[in-house]
Amino acid sequence: MASELVVDVQPREITLAVLDNKKLVELQQESQSESYAVGNIYLGRVKKLMPALNAAFVDVGHKKDAFLHYLDLGVEFNSVTGFLKAVEDKKKNLQVQKMKLQPEIEKDGSISDKLKVGQEILVQVAKEPISTKGPRLTAEISFAGRFMVLIPFIDRVSVSQKIKSREERARLRQLVQSIKPKNFGVIIRTNAEEKRVAELDAELKVLLKRWEDTAEKLPKAKAPSLVFEETGRTVGLLRDIFSPSFEQIHINDPDVAKQIAEYVGLIAPDRKNVVKLYNGASPILDNFGITKQVKSLFGKTVTFKNGAYLIIEHTEALHVIDVNSGNRNKQSLGQEDSAFEVNVAAAEEIARQLRLRDMGGIIVVDFIDMSSGDHRNKLFNKMNEFLASDRAKHKILPLSKFGLMQITRQRVRPEMEVATSEMCPTCFGKGKIKSSILFTDTLEGKIDYLANKLRVKKFSLHIHPYVAAYLQQGLFSLKYKWKKKYNIAMKVIPNQSLGFLQYVFYDKENNEIDLKEEIEMK
Repeated sequence: MASELVVDVQPREITLAVLDNKKLVELQQESQSESYAVGNIYLGRVKKLMPALNAAFVDVGHKKDAFLHYLDLGVEFNSVTGFLKAVEDKKKNLQVQKMKLQPEIEKDGSISDKLKVGQEILVQVAKEPISTKGPRLTAEISFAGRFMVLIPFIDRVSVSQKIKSREERARLRQLVQSIKPKNFGVIIRTNAEEKRVAELDAELKVLLKRWEDTAEKLPKAKAPSLVFEETGRTVGLLRDIFSPSFEQIHINDPDVAKQIAEYVGLIAPDRKNVVKLYNGASPILDNFGITKQVKSLFGKTVTFKNGAYLIIEHTEALHVIDVNSGNRNKQSLGQEDSAFEVNVAAAEEIARQLRLRDMGGIIVVDFIDMSSGDHRNKLFNKMNEFLASDRAKHKILPLSKFGLMQITRQRVRPEMEVATSEMCPTCFGKGKIKSSILFTDTLEGKIDYLANKLRVKKFSLHIHPYVAAYLQQGLFSLKYKWKKKYNIAMKVIPNQSLGFLQYVFYDKENNEIDLKEEIEMK
């Protein structure tokens, strides 16, 4: 299956889209101002102990205090605490390799025995803030790479259970044991299978450098403060999903393209040429047909095959998906077989939607009723098959006697929400607009203001594709006439993400020109 990654870098957010055979299967959006990403490490301060929950609330600078359970302290918590105390006393960085590790903590201990209110503690974000909840923390610090995970203060090597070969597991364990420093633990990931020592050693050095950079900040850090920022979402996503099936990685920003090329060059030198800088005039998401797919896939109703459709509802507690056959009609199939066929197609689309929207928690699916036990079992097996490529941890229960399937899926980040309906850009929801025949007059007034008042002579106009076609039709088009009349260099860019009468101006550096509504008709 041919896969592509498309990265759209904008001033406010970064969007990543994964395509399999041109079909959108994964979408990630990260705000450029978002600072509480999974993997970030903080020097926090304990604000409150909750003995009844065996947990604590920790201040890491978020408006909501973060949650830390006793079971998330990690067995090496005593060693981490000792390291922090030594750093605080001596006001300088210490080497973990020269430390004497402390005994592991008890699995059934009490949070009150390990933490005190006001105590400084080194923590890592395990889950981003979701809804009204603050971040979820762990005190077991780790640095994830493509082939391994590095854990300071624990002298142990573990191998992924998904590596089945006993000989390969023994080889990897012995190899990593010989190259890792003392007092550092390593979890060998599935991707490390059949990898050479040079590749593993190169990544280990990168992960060790991350820890060293973090440790260097601790002597001068004051809680709450960020001491390590996880690799950007772009590289983080690549780290988990990069494979030889990636034919192209398209990015519209030179700096991000360079960052990704360096990372790909590190983990797969022979695949570095798959990274391409996109310089096209139209928006990158429009160029690869992603905008249209997003608009059709993120609504409440999602059609998937021969008129059948899903209804997707979200609540605070769970997600509910209803399967409907719509106007589908196959006379060659009986009711039972037809229901089974629709349900299987629905299961495939639901598996895609879970990944696409990053839906987590409890998902309840109401399939079309089937009386055959064999069909219900086959549908359960099909759902497991479709979700096999999902990297998030999940569990599926067989259909109940009411035809309901329950799925639990790991929730790490907030669910993806994309607005598929558009507010009228002219009336702003009031229900009354200026006559559409005057729209080109409005645009010309805006261009006149830009050229003669603001002295902006070179800019681009992003507008709905239908309107863009109208402005550029004919030999002496409106675009041509405006360029001559106002002596400007203007590009008209069709943009599918804009409403019918919506428009945005950008200067030559591709920065949005903010023109207020009050001056539109001046």
